[in-house]
Amino acid sequence: MELRHRFDVSAAWLASVARLGRGLIVRGDLGPRPEKPLVLYEFEACPFCRKVREALTELDLEAEIRPCPRGGDRFRPEAIARGGKASFPYLLDPNQDAALYESDDIVRHLFRHYGNGSVPFGLSLGPLTDAGSVLASAYRPGRGSSARPSTAPELPLELWSFEASPYCRVVREFMTELELPYTLHNVGKRSPSRRAFVARSGKMMVPYLADPNTGVEMHESSDILRYLRSTYAR
Repeated sequence: MELRHRFDVSAAWLASVARLGRGLIVRGDLGPRPEKPLVLYEFEACPFCRKVREALTELDLEAEIRPCPRGGDRFRPEAIARGGKASFPYLLDPNQDAALYESDDIVRHLFRHYGNGSVPFGLSLGPLTDAGSVLASAYRPGRGSSARPSTAPELPLELWSFEASPYCRVVREFMTELELPYTLHNVGKRSPSRRAFVARSGKMMVPYLADPNTGVEMHESSDILRYLRSTYAR
């Protein structure tokens, strides 16, 4: 198990390298914070979803994540009923009365309303940005793409994370496969949210999982994966 975990983290690190550090550092020119939660239907292996998650980290935004892996029956039908098609990512922003498909449109929307209006160079290259994100997914073939049997939690979990962290990536992949809804708290480098996170968790280490259904809170990706497997996997 430990050897497999090390291999997974190494491959997840290569995925971050393929994206040249996107989703690592919070921008210094943040805009207004949303009053109501953003809701994102997505799945971890989707290269277009990755671009949106990178933008969320760089804008230090939280989001309610509704995992929609292939074969999933928990949130994928809900997303299709809301938007009319099985296309991901799909963002609901109640603050702007917006429902958006297409990763580039979502990224522009996020930077327009919660940044300085300008999309960073690395997220604005169209097909080149897509190619880098597809390459990142290729380092993690099949992970975070298809649903596996699980027990649904009564309440969404909470995950402190940032997109470029390979340790966070392996946890998000498994949460996607188990179709576990969660609040994503982004705490990238230079995040103004880090102080409150450290006050809660005791140290600046991610991923950090809090499960309101059991009262469990923990660091360490390997421990989190074991917990999720024993608690929610069937």
